[in-house]
Amino acid sequence: MKSEKGFTFIEVVIGLAIMGIIAVGFIGGLGTAAKGLMITDERETANNLAEAQMENVKNQDYDDLNNPPEYLKLPYIPPGYDINITAERLDRDTPPNPNDDDGVQKITVTVDHQDKLAVITLEDYKVN
Repeated sequence: MKSEKGFTFIEVVIGLAIMGIIAVGFIGGLGTAAKGLMITDERETANNLAEAQMENVKNQDYDDLNNPPEYLKLPYIPPGYDINITAERLDRDTPPNPNDDDGVQKITVTVDHQDKLAVITLEDYKVN
């Protein structure tokens, strides 16, 4: 009889099992990378929105009439995102007068995404 060389059934099964374990690890790594990419994209979008909103507030007229001061939001906000603007009058008088801000306001812009609160918060000052 002729001697045939080749793989036995057990060798093939062990080889397939090893390849399956490697494939599962690779697919798990792809899932983790995709999740990281989504988080990075969410934060970058929130950062860009916050910076654009802060510039928008700085370009609006100084609000010395309303207490607290009110500023308009951006005309377009991507779905799932929300922008909150708070303006606080800074008064150095003693005692402080809530209707006087000495021409300086602290502006805080907070961007939320879906159920996550405060993805990013920016603070700056607006001067009259």
